[in-house]
Amino acid sequence: MTTFTHETYLSPLTWRYGSDAMRRVWSEAQKRRLLRRVWVALAEAQRDAGLVSPEQAAELAAHQDDINIARAAEIEREIRHDLMAEIRTYAEQCPLGGAIIHLGATSMDVLDNVDALRLRDALDLILAGLAKTLSVLAGRIEAEADTAAIAFTHIQPAEPTTVGYRLAQYGQDLLGDWEELRRVREGIRGKGLKGAVGTSASYTQLLEGSGWTARRLEDAVMEKLGIRPFLVATQTYPRKQDWLVLNALAGLCASLHKFAFDLRILQSPPFGEWSEPFGAKQVGSSAMPFKRNPIAAENINSLTRLVAALPRVAWDNAALSLLERTLDDSANRRLFLPEAFLLTDEALQQAHKLVEGLSIWPGPTARNLREYGVFAASERLLMEAVKAGGDRQELHEVIREQSLVAWQAVQVGEVNPLAENLLADPRISALVDRETGLCLLDASDYVGDAPERAREMAGMMRAALE
Repeated sequence: MTTFTHETYLSPLTWRYGSDAMRRVWSEAQKRRLLRRVWVALAEAQRDAGLVSPEQAAELAAHQDDINIARAAEIEREIRHDLMAEIRTYAEQCPLGGAIIHLGATSMDVLDNVDALRLRDALDLILAGLAKTLSVLAGRIEAEADTAAIAFTHIQPAEPTTVGYRLAQYGQDLLGDWEELRRVREGIRGKGLKGAVGTSASYTQLLEGSGWTARRLEDAVMEKLGIRPFLVATQTYPRKQDWLVLNALAGLCASLHKFAFDLRILQSPPFGEWSEPFGAKQVGSSAMPFKRNPIAAENINSLTRLVAALPRVAWDNAALSLLERTLDDSANRRLFLPEAFLLTDEALQQAHKLVEGLSIWPGPTARNLREYGVFAASERLLMEAVKAGGDRQELHEVIREQSLVAWQAVQVGEVNPLAENLLADPRISALVDRETGLCLLDASDYVGDAPERAREMAGMMRAALE
């Protein structure tokens, strides 16, 4: 068997990014085991149709897992056809059954069914990881549903929200991804057995006089494989299926990217409200020992940015596969299918750790709410003053003028004077007493129904996982 060392190029996906389970799905060994699984299913169906002997089918089944990649590579170097090399390797192990391997089939009858099985297995791993993340996130949403915090629009202080409500935005996006990934997973189809251009002509001829139709043979094989075929296909299954899968993965990555990017902003000291977990022996910088860089969040943003680019390749494969097929999709599919899953898998693992270990700091959260929330709460003061008989337009101008003064004070490092200035202004104090005004200008409860909506979203997330 060919072995690799660090003296040659290795993809970071070989060892650095992604889980071992996902690597197994896309491994060469698993691919060859699945190829043989398809050939065994075909031989067993052909046995039932009276085309091959029980002994031939049984011998193929007995050697199904005896893959020999080194021998297949040796043959491939000579004949320059990877699938035929695997067939000949298999045939060498099966003196009786080797003669009927791949009977009636074209390469993509086998390879595209294998890819469909791998897509489904890989989606199952992504869904399992996403379920864990949704469950943990639902708990964080519930725990922080009432925790008031200043919201930011245009990366500028806006009105208050709650931490749980902010987390619920990510939960809502990820719940949509969960639903889309499940839909795509349930829609995965194999090519089935349809021959060189999808007409099943070779199988129809092979089955003449057997009492079997090509459709019956296909159904029998696909039932053994546990996956349904497309009703119609060319030499391949429709490449649009790959695009749908890549879009679903890219959609999940978009949600993970937003969460990670927001965390990076909130970890910045001027905000200081959130931070990702940081190990006791973790090094933040080779030059600056004090640094606590958000490396996991940055890693998520880096990986997901690459996933976002991959659906375009799948789109080209779907749109530019001419007539009954061209081979210009083959090489790139060997790359982008495993890459998309391994990158998404790694980003999802990192996101789960971030959600689980996310620190939400009460000090900076309260400070920012106190510093900036009074600006938003001035709206409440305006409403109360108008209710007391004030002129809405005049009072609006008062608050605007005093807000400009307060912003200037904050910019030079002073404590926000807006509350005191407003309540000292006779145009306000004549309408609202000081005690009432201070209560109105406390923004900590100016969060509307955010807590209830956050809890409801957490409940929807939990219900989806049941």
